Amino acid sequence: MFSKLRSEVITTAAWRISMWTTLAFALGTAVAFLIVYLLVAQGIRERSDTWLTGETQVLAQVLADTPRDHLYQRLREIAELATHEVPDDRNARGERLNSVFFLATDSANPEAPLWVGSGPQEAFIAAMQKAKVLPGAPQSIRLEGLRQTFRVMVREQNEKTLYLGLSDRGASRLLHGFARRLFAVWGGMFLLGFVISYWSARGTLTRVERITETVARIGTEDLAERLPEPVNSDEISRLASTFNRMLDRIQSSVNQLRTVTGSVAHDLKSPVTSIRGTLESALCGTENGRWRESVGEAIEHLDRLLLLLNTTLDLAEAEAGALQLDRAPVDLSVAVAQLVDLYQPAMSDRGHKVTLDLEDHVLVEADSGLLYRMISNLLENELTHLPTECRITVRLRSHGGSAELVVEDDGPGFPPELVPHALERFVKGKLSPGHGLGLAFVNAVVQAHDGTVHLFARSGGGARITVSLPVSLLQPS
Repeated sequence: MFSKLRSEVITTAAWRISMWTTLAFALGTAVAFLIVYLLVAQGIRERSDTWLTGETQVLAQVLADTPRDHLYQRLREIAELATHEVPDDRNARGERLNSVFFLATDSANPEAPLWVGSGPQEAFIAAMQKAKVLPGAPQSIRLEGLRQTFRVMVREQNEKTLYLGLSDRGASRLLHGFARRLFAVWGGMFLLGFVISYWSARGTLTRVERITETVARIGTEDLAERLPEPVNSDEISRLASTFNRMLDRIQSSVNQLRTVTGSVAHDLKSPVTSIRGTLESALCGTENGRWRESVGEAIEHLDRLLLLLNTTLDLAEAEAGALQLDRAPVDLSVAVAQLVDLYQPAMSDRGHKVTLDLEDHVLVEADSGLLYRMISNLLENELTHLPTECRITVRLRSHGGSAELVVEDDGPGFPPELVPHALERFVKGKLSPGHGLGLAFVNAVVQAHDGTVHLFARSGGGARITVSLPVSLLQPS
């Protein structure tokens, strides 16, 4: 049980993140503590060397000024004073750790060196000879058989050589204690850093795990579930918010797909049934010329069906942002005039009076095919839904970097409840013979060209549709 739990913990991302983070932290603090240790050791060494240098100068002066018969006593007094200046560090057994020795040799009398120290001078002389101590900066020597080192300063004056040594057992003991304390602090920081890192990483990754579990529960049949969004605005919260917005878009797309599928299936049923009935009538007809009329009607129904399918697909692509545009400068004035001329006979048959008020040479960057279909849908909307003998006005102006196309009439207008949703697909009035795709297609094409569509109810009756498109930068002068 415990081994399984330990295996599960070690294999988690929180463990790996906290371990690598703690190792990096431990390495950094170890380097910092090492630098501190080396600086402290250097400071202690420099203090000892400074003391040795000063005392050596004093002893050299005493050696030069004191007669030979009083020299030994005088040097002993100075060496004892120097010993008292050294910190009285002792070990657990009460033994003094710091000690000083003094040795002076005279080339004129090499057999009688002056010695002041706590041990046999032969051991010190042998250690200095082995280390080849030279005048100048202090050097370290180690006594044979003893775990003790001395810092030795050598000075030559008037054929005399002075050796002053200071034991660094006290400094070594101080440094060792300092190193142990640093190691204890480093170990505590390592453990504390690991606990904090693991706790922080575990908390963060637990939130990620909740996101994973929620995502795993979401299916195509249930897109209503959302991730909890904490109050704080950290990266995980923004991830949850972004994921929720993505789920909103997916749910909206799925709902639209289901609506489109149902609406298309419903709208296809009537023309398909009509086409089938027409073709059956042609097969069963006895008149020789009747079958041609039936086939012609079937082809007409197929054309309407094809138009419905193409419009539905174009709308789906436009709402998904996948509508392919072949942009080029198009003279909107010419396009509107041509299409109005094309619809003029049908308008006249229904008694409509069409008035054009077009500004010349209004260029827009647009897909000409989609632009012509958009204008045709506007005119088809007027032709289909207006009663007879209405007035239709088509205006075109350019101002403020936009081309504004206005189509208005004095008909009954839009039902009030339909106005907020008139630009949505499959939205139509109760008595409308269409499929509710005309204005939705107009809106989709205009939005694909970075434009806008607005519907208004005229105060005196009728409707106004305003289309705004960005004008081309290649406007004629």
